[in-house]
Amino acid sequence: MPNPVTPLLEVCGLKTWYPVKKGVFARTVGHVHAVDGVDLTLYRGETLGIVGESGCGKSTLARTILRLEKPREGTVSLGGQNVLALRGEALRAYRRTVQVVFQDPHASLNPRHTVLELLTEAMLVHGLVTRDTCREAAARLLADVGMPDDILDRYPYAFSGGQRQRLCIARALALGPQLLICDEAVSALDLSVRAQVLNLLQDLKAKHGLSYLFITHDIGVVQHLADRIAVMRNGKFVETGSADDVLNTPTHPYTRLLLRAVPHIGIPLPEEADVSSETVPATAS
Repeated sequence: MPNPVTPLLEVCGLKTWYPVKKGVFARTVGHVHAVDGVDLTLYRGETLGIVGESGCGKSTLARTILRLEKPREGTVSLGGQNVLALRGEALRAYRRTVQVVFQDPHASLNPRHTVLELLTEAMLVHGLVTRDTCREAAARLLADVGMPDDILDRYPYAFSGGQRQRLCIARALALGPQLLICDEAVSALDLSVRAQVLNLLQDLKAKHGLSYLFITHDIGVVQHLADRIAVMRNGKFVETGSADDVLNTPTHPYTRLLLRAVPHIGIPLPEEADVSSETVPATAS
C-alpha cells in the first residue's frame, strides 16, 4: 500500500524546453515547451498514472527524471536527494534506483544478446553478480516475470511481443530499483496480453515494494493500476487526483474528452466544453 507521508520522488517547477533554430547561423528563435512547469510527488509504494495524448510532454518528463534530458528550470529529488546535482558514483547509484520499461520491446532488446546476457549485463557492470552466479540470478528474474529458465540461451527473435516485454521488465528489475518508469509499456501489445502484463506489474509491485510512474496515452489502461492520475496537456498537468476522482468526477474538459474515448468508462462531454479552443502555450522564448 502507498505510504502517503513518505515521498519517494518530488518534482518541482520542472521545465524542459527544446530550442527552435532557423537561418544559416542556426539562431535560436524560440522554444518548444515540452515540459512547462510540472510539479509532482510520488509516494513510496504508489502508482502515479500520467495520461495525455502523444506529444504532450509525458516522455520528455520521464527522460528528464532519468537524467537523459537536461531541464531548463526546476528540481528533481529522490528520497530527499537532489538528482540533478548527482555526479560520478552517486549518479551510478541513482541509475540503479530508477529503471525504465519502454514501449517497444523489440527495439529495447539487443538481438545479438542471449536472454542470459540481456538480464545480467548491468548486474555484472555494477558488481552485483559474478560470472559464476549470473545464471542463477537470471533464473530468479525470469521466475519473477513468469518465464522458465530454459530460455536463457535463446535470442529475442524467438519470443512474442508479450514475452519480450516480460524480458524487458525482468531486466529492469535486475538492479533492485525502487522506482520503475513505464513509458507506454503496454501500448504495443494485444489487449489480452496487455491485461496479463498489467496484472504482472501489480504482482511485482506488491512483491518488491516498487513505486511506478506509469505513462500512457490511454486513460483506460490505468483505471485498475494507478492510485493517482495526472492528466498532461501541452507540457502541463491540467488535472491531478485520486484515480477514482479523476475517472468518475473529472473537472477538466480535456480529461472528459479522454474518458469519452474509452467506451467502458466514458462519460458525456458537455456541449460547452470545447478543449480545442484552449490557448496553446507560446513557443517564443
